[in-house]
Amino acid sequence: MFQYIITLFVAIFFIICYYIWRYNRNVPLPNWPIIGMLPTVLLNQSNIHDFITIIMKHHGGTFHFKGPWFTNTNFIMTSDAMNVHHLTSKNFSNYGKGSDFHEIFDILGGGIFNLDSDEWKHERTLLHSLLKRKNIEIFIQQNIKKKLEKCLLPFLDNIASKPRQVLDLQDILERFTFDLTCNLLFGFDPNSLPYKFNDELSDVAYVKAISIIEAILMSRHYIPKSVWKLQKWLQIGKEMNYKSSQESLDKFLYKCISYCKDEEEQRKFNSSEDVDESQSCLVKSLMEESLGKGKMDDKYLRDTAFNLLAAGNGTISASLCWLFWLVSTHPVIEAKIIQEMKDNCVTQEENWIQNISMEKLEKLVYIHGAICEALRLYPPIPSEHKCAKKSDILPSGDHVSPNTKVMYSMYAMGRMEQIWGKDCMEFKPERWISDKGVIIQVPSYKFIAFNAGPRSCLGKDMTFVHMKMIATAMLWKFHFHVVEPHRVTPKLSMVLRMEHGFKVKVNARSI
Repeated sequence: MFQYIITLFVAIFFIICYYIWRYNRNVPLPNWPIIGMLPTVLLNQSNIHDFITIIMKHHGGTFHFKGPWFTNTNFIMTSDAMNVHHLTSKNFSNYGKGSDFHEIFDILGGGIFNLDSDEWKHERTLLHSLLKRKNIEIFIQQNIKKKLEKCLLPFLDNIASKPRQVLDLQDILERFTFDLTCNLLFGFDPNSLPYKFNDELSDVAYVKAISIIEAILMSRHYIPKSVWKLQKWLQIGKEMNYKSSQESLDKFLYKCISYCKDEEEQRKFNSSEDVDESQSCLVKSLMEESLGKGKMDDKYLRDTAFNLLAAGNGTISASLCWLFWLVSTHPVIEAKIIQEMKDNCVTQEENWIQNISMEKLEKLVYIHGAICEALRLYPPIPSEHKCAKKSDILPSGDHVSPNTKVMYSMYAMGRMEQIWGKDCMEFKPERWISDKGVIIQVPSYKFIAFNAGPRSCLGKDMTFVHMKMIATAMLWKFHFHVVEPHRVTPKLSMVLRMEHGFKVKVNARSI
């Protein structure tokens, strides 16, 4: 009798499994009993962004993710432009960060990316006023010019003189933009890409720490909270690396803040002397603004500095990497960029860096279009999420319950025919240029690289200046040849870096 019951149970079990398999066999993301959709996501970690794009197209732009039972990992994911417009603008007040965001991004502390409501409004207003100061704009341009002329370009010259030398351009650009951002924030250059270099560059712990942290933060989005929190408590697995990386980065940040405070004290002491206002930096300006407002403690400065460092470092270096990869693999487009520079900016005898200016950069419409295309196809932040405060209906008709997480994939949006047409997978700078030769303005909820609505990126204009100055200076002097069979694929990370680096050979360009 007992054997009969076991046999019947096994038969029923296999019948259920068969019908579940039959139902799910043509579904790209099957929903299994108990374990939900998580196994398929884990199997596709290595190409997660392209896998999400396939799912989005299969479900018409919006789908409901079901995690393992009792783990509270269900959420809605969308690449529908109207849904994104609804989340970021039309019903902005109903969608905040949510408690999950604060737990996942605990490293952001009380910085602007972790704030909501009145605190966020106050912080945004403050940072906006600082970033728009004329002396900050001048300082940024001078800082980039100096680091290009004295450091990056000589380094690439050295590499170009060795035809067989293979360079990881991603590592170089990460170091370069880290130094630029630290100079902007703290007024000094940590020289992670030094002015004098040997053939081998030593690892810099706090630069590597940022990349490690970004990858772990991404994994917290799909690993059940109870699992990664247990890992964090036991200090095992990825969470052990997270703690050591955070400690390394915090040590560096507090050292930078101490440097800024010492410099500020010296400046007050020598207040009778003439001060070069162009040699300002954001943390010093922040300390001046915050005096008497009860916010100028080291923790506040650390949180603000880290948020700005995260925004201005990896995002720009990653975007530049994808731009150089796209340009180097599209020689016709590269030739058009160089020709535009010749026609509008310099003669063969002139030094590009010495003659660069905002007026000349504004004439470079084609490179602007190429940058927009790189950001469309490879947005530096591939996805974003919000949490509903009250129940809602998205324009797609999907119901959102209170406290439900809604994610939107910027990466998938750049690959949607509904938004960009049938040639959406092509790298086509002309897409951004009108018949009159001016840049076409696309709504931010479609071109989502800088987010949209009230929380759109404060540093958008600054990013274009950074990227244009760096890209034109490098392309004017060098051609970057992608090493074969090096595989260029997106990394599973909060910032869309390249998984295996960007291996190139550098050749001096004959103009």
